[in-house]
Amino acid sequence: MSKSKPRFTLGGSADEVENAFYDALQTANLDKLMACWADEDDIVCVHPGGARLLGAGAIRESFEAIFVQGGVPAVAMSVKKVESMACAMHSVLERIQVATPEGVSEGFVIATNVYHQTPQGWRLVVHHASPGTQDEALALSVSPSVFH
Repeated sequence: MSKSKPRFTLGGSADEVENAFYDALQTANLDKLMACWADEDDIVCVHPGGARLLGAGAIRESFEAIFVQGGVPAVAMSVKKVESMACAMHSVLERIQVATPEGVSEGFVIATNVYHQTPQGWRLVVHHASPGTQDEALALSVSPSVFH
């Protein structure tokens, strides 16, 4: 008897899929994380300082290797959104905890998450993450809330 994959029901918005993605990162839940991705051949993932990964197989393998160490404590500090009828782009500043020889340290990642509306609902098609800096996090606290 073959073992079936667990199915995860994702919400109806890009925001809900993004929340599920970050929850899966934090809990090292590979199946839930992969359920956030679109079922398309040309999905793309770039980890900070990493190569461009194309397709679900390469993306799954990369997160599987990352999750060997446990979950990724990434918290979205700031999300800037551009949305249209069938596409949403979220620019995210993530605060992460990084294990160093001196102990746990705080780090920052800038991520761009792109979602498309598919027959299965909103799904992730691009996750591109780059190293960020504490200066970018500090800029959030002094940025005006209204731009002119």
